Order: sequence, then structure tokens, then C-alpha cells
Amino acid sequence: MSKKKRREIPHFDTPIIETHCHLDYLDEEQLASTLAKSAEVGIERIITIAVSPGNLDRIRALTRQAPNIWGTQGVHPHEAESYNPEVDTVIRQRMADERILAIGEIGLDYYYDHADRSVQRSVFEQQLQAAVDLNMPVVIHTRDADKDTRDILQNFSGTLSRKGVIHSFTSGLALAEYCLAEGFMLGFNGITTFNQADNVREVVAATPLQQILLETDAPYLTPAPYRGKPNSPYYLPFIAEKVAQVKQVDIEDLLRQAYQNSLALFFEGQ
Repeated sequence: MSKKKRREIPHFDTPIIETHCHLDYLDEEQLASTLAKSAEVGIERIITIAVSPGNLDRIRALTRQAPNIWGTQGVHPHEAESYNPEVDTVIRQRMADERILAIGEIGLDYYYDHADRSVQRSVFEQQLQAAVDLNMPVVIHTRDADKDTRDILQNFSGTLSRKGVIHSFTSGLALAEYCLAEGFMLGFNGITTFNQADNVREVVAATPLQQILLETDAPYLTPAPYRGKPNSPYYLPFIAEKVAQVKQVDIEDLLRQAYQNSLALFFEGQ
């Protein structure tokens, strides 16, 4: 007996901006296919995210391969121990590049603890300071580190004029409420479609439409009904559907607001 056919990817009237994925995982053939299929389902722009000193150049190069790819520069907490003054200088210099939109992915990860926690905190603070100095938004990763994330943000939020996004938000409602009150956006991805993710859907329900961003974190966190396959920006319509359902709003209304949110945060002045 053949397996049940999965539902085709819907295509809505409003274009979608992919605010967080990792295109550098793809080879050239996969990249071309991903860009083509994403365009077919209405993905207008894609932001590919840096995570380590080793992929800063690759991310920047990707932004020159297609007119709809933008990028970030930053060091993920997993890679915090590789951060140094030379890397800091490169990240700061790259903020002058019009195709580089933010400092990130930065933050804290106490779930995996791939780097010493004190080093993670220091590197997070250094990159937040760079964002303050250069008037750039930030893309923040936080996992099992709600208290320290809040404590650090309290020291920077007042001078972080363009704020940023807490991406792939899976933290507690208390951190969500703090970040929202400070003017940050929250990024939601395929986790919103997972059966056991009621905690994330609770945060979606509590987040104003004006502070929601859509993302995939591809190639990770593939949404239903394609779980088990590598994730890709072209699965964003499924995430949008779930967010709209949780928010009890029309899908096109959700997409229009998320599009405006993405422009406001990342494309100011462009």
C-alpha cells in the first residue's frame, strides 16, 4: 500500500519573508532548487544566518549569489569560545554591507552547553554592544537560559535602538512578556506545528501580531506535514497557517502583518 500523499504547499496572495534559515548547508544544486521552489510558493526574500567565524564569509558570499538573499554576521553560543577581537572586528566591519541586515545568531544555550557559560555570556554581551555601537538589530538564540538572557538584555535593551528578534522562541511566557514589553519581536517556526508544543502555541497566542516574525530555521525543525524531511524556506506557508490558526486571524491578515514586521526590523532604510 502506498503512503498517504502529503498535502501540497499552499501559495497565498501575500508574499513571505524567511527571516531565519541556514542556506550555507546546501550545495549549489540544492541552493538553486530551494530558491526556485521557494519563489514558486511566494517566498520573496530569504535571510540566511551566520553562526560561527568559519561561516561568516560563506554567508556574505551567499548574499551575492541571488538578489533575494540577505544575511547576518555573528557567533552562536555553541561557538562562543572561538570569538576573539579579530572576529569582533570582522563582524563590525561587515555591518556596513547593505546585504548584511543584523548581528546574529547570538545568545545563550544552556541545553547543550557546547561552550562555557561564562564565555557564552561574555560573547553575547560583546555582540550586543556591537549592535548598540552600530545601530543594528540582533538575532538572539536562547535555550534553557531564560534568567541570564533577561538579565543581560536588561543591561542593553535601553540603548539597543533597533532591538531585534528572539528567534525560534521556546522559552517561558515570562521571558516572552519581558521581551515583547521591551519592543523585541518573536520568531516562530515549525515547532508551532508539533503535537507536543502547546507551550510555544501559548506564547504565539500571547504575542501581538505586530511583533511576530515567520521563520523556518531550515534545515532544522521541519513543520507538519513534512516532518522527517529536511526543512526549507518553502515550507513557510505551513507555519503561517498554524500561527494564523492559533491567533484566530485570517491567513492573509497574518501574512501582511508579518511581512511589514520583517521589513520594519531588517530592511529599515532599504
